[in-house]
Amino acid sequence: MERSISASTGGGPIAAPQRLAIAVIGLGSIGGVVAACLRGADLHDVVACVRRPFERLTLERPEGTITVSLSTLTDPNKATPVDWVLLCTKAHETPSAASWLKRLCGPSTRVAVLQNGIDHVARVSPLVAGATVIPTIVYYNGERLAIDRVRLRHVAEDDMLVPDDAAGHAFAEIFRETPLRVSASADFKTLLWRKLLINVIANPITALTRQRQSVLRRDDVHALCLAVLDEAVAVARADGASLDRDEATQILSTLLTFPSEAGTSMYFDCLAGRPLEIEALTGAIVAAGEQKGIATPLNRTLLTLLSAISDAAKTA
Repeated sequence: MERSISASTGGGPIAAPQRLAIAVIGLGSIGGVVAACLRGADLHDVVACVRRPFERLTLERPEGTITVSLSTLTDPNKATPVDWVLLCTKAHETPSAASWLKRLCGPSTRVAVLQNGIDHVARVSPLVAGATVIPTIVYYNGERLAIDRVRLRHVAEDDMLVPDDAAGHAFAEIFRETPLRVSASADFKTLLWRKLLINVIANPITALTRQRQSVLRRDDVHALCLAVLDEAVAVARADGASLDRDEATQILSTLLTFPSEAGTSMYFDCLAGRPLEIEALTGAIVAAGEQKGIATPLNRTLLTLLSAISDAAKTA
Protein backbone atom coordinates (compact mmCIF):
# COMPACT_ATOMS: atom_id res chain seq x y z
CA MET A 1 0.00 0.00 0.00
CA GLU A 2 1.27 3.43 -0.94
CA ARG A 3 0.19 6.66 0.64
CA SER A 4 1.00 10.27 -0.01
CA ILE A 5 2.61 12.22 2.79
CA SER A 6 1.72 15.82 3.50
CA ALA A 7 1.61 18.14 6.45
CA SER A 8 -1.63 17.88 8.42
CA THR A 9 -2.80 20.80 10.52
CA GLY A 10 -6.37 19.92 11.35
CA GLY A 11 -7.47 23.30 10.07
CA GLY A 12 -5.06 25.21 12.29
CA PRO A 13 -2.13 27.39 11.25
CA ILE A 14 0.76 25.64 9.50
CA ALA A 15 3.86 25.55 11.67
CA ALA A 16 7.04 26.70 9.96
CA PRO A 17 9.29 23.71 9.35
CA GLN A 18 12.73 23.61 10.89
CA ARG A 19 15.33 24.97 8.47
CA LEU A 20 17.74 22.12 7.82
CA ALA A 21 21.18 21.83 6.24
CA ILE A 22 20.99 19.62 3.13
CA ALA A 23 23.90 18.53 0.94
CA VAL A 24 23.31 17.15 -2.56
CA ILE A 25 26.10 14.93 -3.90
CA GLY A 26 25.98 14.62 -7.67
CA LEU A 27 24.30 17.36 -9.68
CA GLY A 28 23.34 15.40 -12.76
CA SER A 29 19.83 14.70 -14.01
CA ILE A 30 18.57 13.48 -10.62
CA GLY A 31 20.56 15.66 -8.25
CA GLY A 32 20.09 18.79 -10.32
CA VAL A 33 16.33 18.43 -10.14
CA VAL A 34 16.15 17.89 -6.37
CA ALA A 35 18.61 20.69 -5.67
CA ALA A 36 16.68 23.15 -7.83
CA CYS A 37 13.33 22.12 -6.37
CA LEU A 38 14.58 22.50 -2.80
CA ARG A 39 16.14 25.88 -3.56
CA GLY A 40 12.95 27.00 -5.27
CA ALA A 41 10.94 26.27 -2.11
CA ASP A 42 13.67 27.92 0.02
CA LEU A 43 12.70 26.12 3.21
CA HIS A 44 16.18 24.72 3.85
CA ASP A 45 19.85 25.56 3.35
CA VAL A 46 21.10 23.59 0.35
CA VAL A 47 24.68 23.07 -0.80
CA ALA A 48 25.70 21.12 -3.89
CA CYS A 49 28.88 19.02 -3.83
CA VAL A 50 30.29 19.37 -7.34
CA ARG A 51 33.48 19.22 -9.38
CA ARG A 52 33.10 22.70 -10.87
CA PRO A 53 31.47 25.65 -9.05
CA PHE A 54 28.63 27.70 -10.47
CA GLU A 55 26.27 30.22 -8.90
CA ARG A 56 22.86 29.61 -10.49
CA LEU A 57 20.83 26.60 -11.59
CA THR A 58 17.92 26.66 -14.04
CA LEU A 59 15.12 24.09 -13.82
CA GLU A 60 12.72 23.53 -16.70
CA ARG A 61 9.56 22.03 -15.23
CA PRO A 62 5.88 21.67 -16.17
CA GLU A 63 5.01 24.21 -13.48
CA GLY A 64 7.24 26.80 -15.17
CA THR A 65 10.96 27.40 -15.57
CA ILE A 66 12.82 28.79 -12.57
CA THR A 67 16.39 29.92 -11.95
CA VAL A 68 17.76 29.72 -8.41
CA SER A 69 20.97 30.70 -6.72
CA LEU A 70 22.99 27.73 -5.49
CA SER A 71 25.81 27.33 -2.99
CA THR A 72 28.46 24.85 -4.13
CA LEU A 73 31.43 23.05 -2.61
CA THR A 74 34.24 21.52 -4.64
CA ASP A 75 36.56 20.36 -1.84
CA PRO A 76 35.32 17.59 0.51
CA ASN A 77 37.80 18.77 3.15
CA LYS A 78 35.80 22.00 3.51
CA ALA A 79 32.53 20.16 4.17
CA THR A 80 30.99 19.89 7.64
CA PRO A 81 28.23 17.60 8.97
CA VAL A 82 24.70 18.33 7.76
CA ASP A 83 21.20 17.16 8.66
CA TRP A 84 20.59 15.47 5.30
CA VAL A 85 22.73 14.13 2.50
CA LEU A 86 21.00 13.36 -0.81
CA LEU A 87 23.27 10.94 -2.67
CA CYS A 88 22.44 11.37 -6.35
CA THR A 89 25.44 9.87 -8.11
CA LYS A 90 25.06 6.82 -10.33
CA ALA A 91 25.25 3.61 -8.31
CA HIS A 92 28.63 2.64 -9.79
CA GLU A 93 30.01 6.05 -8.82
CA THR A 94 29.22 5.61 -5.11
CA PRO A 95 32.89 5.01 -4.13
CA SER A 96 33.77 8.42 -5.57
CA ALA A 97 31.43 10.00 -3.01
CA ALA A 98 33.19 8.40 -0.04
CA SER A 99 35.27 11.47 0.83
CA TRP A 100 32.15 13.67 0.76
CA LEU A 101 30.14 11.25 2.90
CA LYS A 102 32.94 11.01 5.46
CA ARG A 103 32.89 14.77 6.04
CA LEU A 104 29.15 15.40 5.69
CA CYS A 105 27.87 12.62 7.95
CA GLY A 106 27.52 12.88 11.71
CA PRO A 107 25.62 10.74 14.25
CA SER A 108 22.30 12.45 13.48
CA THR A 109 22.73 12.75 9.70
CA ARG A 110 20.26 11.01 7.39
CA VAL A 111 21.45 9.89 3.98
CA ALA A 112 18.82 9.45 1.26
CA VAL A 113 20.11 7.30 -1.61
CA LEU A 114 18.50 8.42 -4.87
CA GLN A 115 20.02 5.70 -7.01
CA ASN A 116 18.97 2.74 -9.12
CA GLY A 117 19.19 -0.87 -8.01
CA ILE A 118 17.91 -2.88 -5.08
CA ASP A 119 20.76 -2.71 -2.55
CA HIS A 120 20.87 0.97 -1.58
CA VAL A 121 21.47 0.37 2.13
CA ALA A 122 24.14 -2.31 1.71
CA ARG A 123 25.95 -0.21 -0.90
CA VAL A 124 26.09 3.03 1.10
CA SER A 125 26.07 2.04 4.80
CA PRO A 126 29.81 1.25 4.97
CA LEU A 127 30.59 4.82 3.91
CA VAL A 128 28.44 6.86 6.32
CA ALA A 129 29.84 6.03 9.77
CA GLY A 130 26.54 4.91 11.28
CA ALA A 131 24.30 7.59 9.75
CA THR A 132 20.75 6.51 8.88
CA VAL A 133 20.40 5.41 5.24
CA ILE A 134 17.04 5.82 3.48
CA PRO A 135 16.59 3.94 0.18
CA THR A 136 14.67 6.08 -2.28
CA ILE A 137 12.95 5.15 -5.53
CA VAL A 138 13.06 7.92 -8.12
CA TYR A 139 10.32 7.92 -10.75
CA TYR A 140 10.63 11.38 -12.28
CA ASN A 141 12.52 11.79 -15.53
CA GLY A 142 15.39 14.21 -15.17
CA GLU A 143 17.61 15.44 -17.98
CA ARG A 144 20.76 17.50 -17.63
CA LEU A 145 20.81 20.03 -20.43
CA ALA A 146 23.97 21.89 -19.36
CA ILE A 147 26.16 22.16 -16.29
CA ASP A 148 23.69 24.69 -14.83
CA ARG A 149 20.42 23.61 -16.46
CA VAL A 150 18.17 20.55 -15.92
CA ARG A 151 14.71 19.48 -17.02
CA LEU A 152 12.03 17.74 -14.93
CA ARG A 153 9.30 15.54 -16.40
CA HIS A 154 6.66 13.97 -14.14
CA VAL A 155 6.11 10.48 -15.57
CA ALA A 156 4.23 8.79 -12.73
CA GLU A 157 1.76 9.63 -9.97
CA ASP A 158 4.65 9.78 -7.52
CA ASP A 159 8.01 11.40 -8.20
CA MET A 160 9.75 9.52 -5.38
CA LEU A 161 8.89 6.68 -3.05
CA VAL A 162 10.31 5.85 0.39
CA PRO A 163 9.70 3.23 3.10
CA ASP A 164 6.71 3.92 5.33
CA ASP A 165 8.70 4.68 8.49
CA ALA A 166 9.89 7.69 10.46
CA ALA A 167 12.93 8.28 8.28
CA GLY A 168 10.85 8.03 5.11
CA HIS A 169 8.33 10.54 6.45
CA ALA A 170 11.14 12.92 7.41
CA PHE A 171 12.49 12.70 3.87
CA ALA A 172 9.07 13.53 2.42
CA GLU A 173 8.79 16.54 4.73
CA ILE A 174 11.86 18.27 3.31
CA PHE A 175 10.14 18.33 -0.10
CA ARG A 176 7.08 20.12 1.21
CA GLU A 177 6.11 23.00 -1.10
CA THR A 178 8.26 21.64 -3.95
CA PRO A 179 6.88 20.22 -7.22
CA LEU A 180 8.16 16.75 -6.29
CA ARG A 181 5.50 14.35 -4.98
CA VAL A 182 6.75 11.87 -2.37
CA SER A 183 4.81 8.82 -1.17
CA ALA A 184 5.56 5.97 1.23
CA SER A 185 4.96 2.23 1.01
CA ALA A 186 4.90 -0.57 3.57
CA ASP A 187 5.85 -3.02 0.78
CA PHE A 188 8.89 -1.09 -0.35
CA LYS A 189 10.77 -4.19 -1.50
CA THR A 190 8.17 -5.05 -4.11
CA LEU A 191 8.13 -1.50 -5.46
CA LEU A 192 11.93 -1.40 -5.49
CA TRP A 193 11.88 -4.47 -7.70
CA ARG A 194 9.18 -2.95 -9.92
CA LYS A 195 11.36 0.11 -10.50
CA LEU A 196 14.28 -2.17 -11.36
CA LEU A 197 12.07 -4.03 -13.82
CA ILE A 198 11.38 -0.75 -15.61
CA ASN A 199 15.07 0.08 -15.68
CA VAL A 200 16.26 -3.27 -17.02
CA ILE A 201 14.38 -2.76 -20.26
CA ALA A 202 14.30 1.02 -20.69
CA ASN A 203 17.99 1.65 -19.98
CA PRO A 204 19.66 -1.18 -21.94
CA ILE A 205 17.42 -0.91 -25.00
CA THR A 206 17.73 2.87 -25.34
CA ALA A 207 21.51 2.68 -24.78
CA LEU A 208 22.12 -0.14 -27.26
CA THR A 209 19.92 1.40 -29.96
CA ARG A 210 20.96 4.97 -29.11
CA GLN A 211 17.33 5.97 -29.34
CA ARG A 212 14.99 7.55 -26.82
CA GLN A 213 12.00 5.68 -25.43
CA SER A 214 10.12 5.85 -28.72
CA VAL A 215 12.11 2.76 -29.74
CA LEU A 216 10.15 0.71 -27.19
CA ARG A 217 7.05 1.15 -29.34
CA ARG A 218 8.44 -1.02 -32.12
CA ASP A 219 6.69 -4.42 -32.22
CA ASP A 220 9.94 -6.39 -32.31
CA VAL A 221 11.48 -4.39 -29.48
CA HIS A 222 8.23 -4.70 -27.53
CA ALA A 223 8.45 -8.51 -27.78
CA LEU A 224 12.11 -8.48 -26.72
CA CYS A 225 11.26 -6.35 -23.68
CA LEU A 226 8.58 -8.80 -22.57
CA ALA A 227 11.00 -11.71 -22.83
CA VAL A 228 13.67 -9.85 -20.84
CA LEU A 229 11.06 -8.97 -18.23
CA ASP A 230 9.85 -12.56 -17.90
CA GLU A 231 13.33 -13.57 -16.77
CA ALA A 232 13.64 -10.63 -14.37
CA VAL A 233 10.18 -11.17 -12.87
CA ALA A 234 11.05 -14.79 -12.06
CA VAL A 235 14.15 -13.59 -10.20
CA ALA A 236 12.20 -10.89 -8.34
CA ARG A 237 9.59 -13.39 -7.15
CA ALA A 238 12.32 -15.71 -5.92
CA ASP A 239 13.72 -12.79 -3.92
CA GLY A 240 10.38 -12.20 -2.20
CA ALA A 241 8.74 -9.50 -4.30
CA SER A 242 4.95 -9.77 -4.39
CA LEU A 243 4.33 -9.41 -8.12
CA ASP A 244 1.19 -9.95 -10.18
CA ARG A 245 0.75 -12.81 -12.60
CA ASP A 246 0.89 -10.43 -15.57
CA GLU A 247 3.62 -8.26 -14.05
CA ALA A 248 5.77 -8.15 -17.20
CA THR A 249 2.87 -6.85 -19.30
CA GLN A 250 1.98 -4.28 -16.64
CA ILE A 251 5.57 -3.03 -16.40
CA LEU A 252 5.87 -2.54 -20.12
CA SER A 253 2.44 -0.89 -20.31
CA THR A 254 3.52 1.54 -17.59
CA LEU A 255 6.73 2.33 -19.41
CA LEU A 256 4.82 3.06 -22.62
CA THR A 257 2.89 5.80 -20.81
CA PHE A 258 6.16 7.73 -20.44
CA PRO A 259 6.87 10.42 -23.06
CA SER A 260 8.36 8.89 -26.20
CA GLU A 261 10.95 11.70 -26.28
CA ALA A 262 12.20 10.88 -22.78
CA GLY A 263 15.69 9.47 -22.53
CA THR A 264 17.27 7.28 -19.86
CA SER A 265 20.42 7.76 -17.80
CA MET A 266 22.16 4.94 -19.66
CA TYR A 267 21.16 6.40 -23.02
CA PHE A 268 22.68 9.78 -22.12
CA ASP A 269 25.83 8.14 -20.73
CA CYS A 270 26.21 6.06 -23.88
CA LEU A 271 25.93 9.10 -26.13
CA ALA A 272 28.45 10.96 -23.98
CA GLY A 273 30.93 8.09 -23.99
CA ARG A 274 30.75 7.60 -20.23
CA PRO A 275 30.90 4.26 -18.34
CA LEU A 276 27.46 2.74 -17.88
CA GLU A 277 25.50 1.96 -14.71
CA ILE A 278 25.13 -1.71 -15.55
CA GLU A 279 25.97 -3.60 -12.36
CA ALA A 280 23.11 -2.03 -10.38
CA LEU A 281 20.60 -2.72 -13.18
CA THR A 282 21.05 -5.64 -15.58
CA GLY A 283 23.95 -6.89 -13.49
CA ALA A 284 21.68 -7.07 -10.44
CA ILE A 285 19.23 -9.32 -12.31
CA VAL A 286 21.98 -11.65 -13.49
CA ALA A 287 23.63 -11.80 -10.05
CA ALA A 288 20.35 -12.45 -8.23
CA GLY A 289 19.43 -15.07 -10.82
CA GLU A 290 22.69 -16.91 -10.16
CA GLN A 291 22.07 -16.76 -6.42
CA LYS A 292 18.52 -18.10 -6.79
CA GLY A 293 19.37 -20.70 -9.44
CA ILE A 294 17.31 -19.00 -12.18
CA ALA A 295 18.64 -18.76 -15.73
CA THR A 296 18.67 -15.27 -17.27
CA PRO A 297 20.16 -15.73 -20.77
CA LEU A 298 18.65 -12.61 -22.33
CA ASN A 299 19.66 -10.37 -19.45
CA ARG A 300 23.13 -11.92 -19.51
CA THR A 301 23.41 -11.14 -23.23
CA LEU A 302 22.42 -7.52 -22.60
CA LEU A 303 24.96 -7.37 -19.77
CA THR A 304 27.74 -8.62 -22.07
CA LEU A 305 26.96 -6.03 -24.75
CA LEU A 306 26.61 -3.18 -22.26
CA SER A 307 29.84 -4.19 -20.50
CA ALA A 308 31.71 -4.00 -23.80
CA ILE A 309 30.40 -0.47 -24.39
CA SER A 310 31.17 0.60 -20.82
CA ASP A 311 34.69 -0.85 -20.81
CA ALA A 312 35.47 0.96 -24.06
CA ALA A 313 34.34 4.21 -22.48
CA LYS A 314 36.67 3.65 -19.53
CA THR A 315 39.71 3.30 -21.78
CA ALA A 316 38.81 6.05 -24.26
